[in-house]
Parts: sequence; structure tokens; C-alpha cells
Amino acid sequence: MSTETCILTTKDFTILEVMRDRRRGREDPLVPILKRKLETATIVFREDVPETVATLSSRVTYSVDGRPPDTRVISHDHLSMPMGMFLPITTRRGLALLGLSEGEEFVLTDAAGHPERVLLQKVHFQPEAARRGGTTPEGLPQAIPEPARRRPVLKLVHGALPGADGPPAGGYKGPEDPGPSAA
Repeated sequence: MSTETCILTTKDFTILEVMRDRRRGREDPLVPILKRKLETATIVFREDVPETVATLSSRVTYSVDGRPPDTRVISHDHLSMPMGMFLPITTRRGLALLGLSEGEEFVLTDAAGHPERVLLQKVHFQPEAARRGGTTPEGLPQAIPEPARRRPVLKLVHGALPGADGPPAGGYKGPEDPGPSAA
């Protein structure tokens, strides 16, 4: 029985399943990590994930083998944005951090075959917590401006329904319209 724990949102779990399925039958260093993550995962809805868990797009501070900590944003894949800001889950360390809670570590094997301990120290920002009214990326309470709360979600456009007044889209008025050649 494994003592490893991993908390994944339904979305993160699905992404890891797809990654595993695309790598089957190949010698890929991510396959054993994917297998461990998927086998030990507790799957939760995004509304239920604790804010101390690293999910996709979370900004986290972590350390490897007790070395000085680093802060990155866990991303889905390599991004061309600011260099060194993101840690993709397509890397061993990025994948190791996904689903960990603050204070937990994941032991993986580095490229040379040596064990490497990846410790999640702090989750500074988690998008799921921010959606629930948690904090902004800067750690400040999230405030929704008063006008934004009253803004309608759905806007009806006049003439959008069949038989509504006004010419159809494109300005065509029917068979009597001489068209652009008459101009």
C-alpha cells in the first residue's frame, strides 16, 4: 500500500490520463511518474480542491534536495512567455509538484538515475481558490467591482431571431434586391 498522496482536479486528472495514453509503449521518463500520480490520485471538483494544493496554473515555491527554493507557475506545456517563469508538467519536476499539498514531497529519479526529493513549500496562488473568491496572484483579497456584479450575463441582440424586424445579416433584402452588380 502506497503512502503517497496526490489531489487532482477532474481537469488535471484528465490531462494526465491523456499524457499517459500518448506515451504508452515508449521509453519516456514521465511514464512512471504519470502512473504513480494516476494510481494514488484523489480526484476532486475544482470547487473542492484545498487552496494549499498545487494545480495547473498555480504559483508555487519548491525546493529540490534541500537546495535554495525556486518559485514558478505550473503550466501545461512549454510557453514562450518569460523564460524561467513557468514549470511545465511535461518536465519531471513540474509533474512531480502537480497534486502535492504544501509540505509534501515527491521522490523521483533524475536523468542519471539518482533519487531526487521535490518538496512543495508554498502555494502562493491557485486559480481554483481565486475563482471561489480567495486571493489574487499577489496574495491580496479578491475584490469584484460593484458594477461587475450587476452586469447581465446574457445580452439579447435585436433581430437575432428568425422573423425579427430588420434586414437579415449581410444586408440582403430578398429576391427584389438587385445586388452589387446594379451599382
